[in-house]
Amino acid sequence: NSYKSLMEKSTELEEQDKHIEQYKIKRVLRALEEARGNGTSMISLIIPAKDQIIKSQKMLTEEFGKATNIKSRVNRQSVQTAITSTRERLKLFNRTPPNGLVCYCGTILSEDGRSEKKYTIAFEPFKPLNQSLYYCDNKFHVEPLKALLEDDDKFGFIVVDGNGSLFGTVQGNARTVHQKITVDLPKKHGRGGQSAVRFRRLREEKRHNYLRKVSELAVTHFINTDKPNVTGLVLAGSANFKNELSQSGLFDQRLASIIIKIVDVSYGMENGFNQAITLAQDALSNVKFVQEKKLISKFFEEIALDTGMICFGVVDTVKALEVAAVDTLLVWENLELTRFEFKNPQTGNVKIEFLTKEQETETKYFKEGEIELELISQIPINEWLIENFRSFGARIEFITDKSQEGFQFVKGFGAIGAFLRYNMDFVDATEVKNEDSDDEFDSDEDFIQPGLNLALEQVHVPPIQASFYPIQKKETQFELISLSNFIIKKK
Repeated sequence: NSYKSLMEKSTELEEQDKHIEQYKIKRVLRALEEARGNGTSMISLIIPAKDQIIKSQKMLTEEFGKATNIKSRVNRQSVQTAITSTRERLKLFNRTPPNGLVCYCGTILSEDGRSEKKYTIAFEPFKPLNQSLYYCDNKFHVEPLKALLEDDDKFGFIVVDGNGSLFGTVQGNARTVHQKITVDLPKKHGRGGQSAVRFRRLREEKRHNYLRKVSELAVTHFINTDKPNVTGLVLAGSANFKNELSQSGLFDQRLASIIIKIVDVSYGMENGFNQAITLAQDALSNVKFVQEKKLISKFFEEIALDTGMICFGVVDTVKALEVAAVDTLLVWENLELTRFEFKNPQTGNVKIEFLTKEQETETKYFKEGEIELELISQIPINEWLIENFRSFGARIEFITDKSQEGFQFVKGFGAIGAFLRYNMDFVDATEVKNEDSDDEFDSDEDFIQPGLNLALEQVHVPPIQASFYPIQKKETQFELISLSNFIIKKK
């Protein structure tokens, strides 16, 4: 049992590291995608796996000659410089890496458009690339790499019929055949006379042995360390064998639980494999969304039940994380918040602020009264969480806004939240700060959503059910300004 739990923990850590690496790659790709240059001086080059670098070198030499026809002197020099830098970078590689090679090179403009800087990067992608690409444009083309990220999950395929079986996997646009076997099963017939029963028994016995062999090979190819090594499994075939296999007691239940689709194909072996990939495309694309929907639906359920075992908003979530109360951290992958750490030079007090890009331009966050605060550190919130979540014993899950639940989480709950290990009381007292009225907030009579860093009037109440009640206080009507931060103002 201890060995099994150790292996499960190791697998979970590997999965966690994979998600973090994916996030870092997405961040790099987003920066490349947003970069812009003058003219057509930004080169995007992708060399597929098993292709020769010398072919790309020859192509770049030809492109350098064509660039002499560019009329604009500045643009011509920029293009030729970028081509030369790309050729020099390719010389560092003796052969194309196993997954292919990606190179981006060019002169990019700063955000204000006043300065330029040269940018060159060459790397092996995290998964095999089967697509070649060359662009000379005013931007970098990262679409093939983004497609790899979207199709990161690996799916297993078993194509089985009365003539043989094929075991393969699909990951992104890479298709791999692991093994093919053929079989010669006796056909049904009406001959045999008194031996007909014996012939039928022999036929059923051979079919049974064939299903046993397919089930054993499925375990060999799709299970490692007592766990499936694929996200989902697709069974395909032209006869009834695929249905018999899925319902058979011989088929491993660990694989039976991850069957996402059973499809009818007209062919066997590799032609059937290609047809099965096409027919199962909708099921493959929905798996990641289903996992995300389950996680966020559980989050919403905790809110509806008012268990107190969740928190949301950057302030409460970080507070819970720092006292090791967080079990699983949910963060939008595109959360644009920066963690600032300030120090008061007179009192020595340290102050933490989480600011948006718009707030970073306001000087009030960088002062305490009339005192200018010293900046100790500045880091995007997602990077800070990646660096520190393990030290607080938490797990981290990156959320997209592509599903309906994910969109609701991002827009309605500040794009960050957490499942807690135990119930936490984030507020010692419930109060409403109102300079115009001496009335105090009455939680039995007033209906106000949970507030986090309210800009116009600050309200601190424990989380209540997610349905939106009328926001009012005594005779004063309030208007909801921001759903993500629950900001209200007096009408």
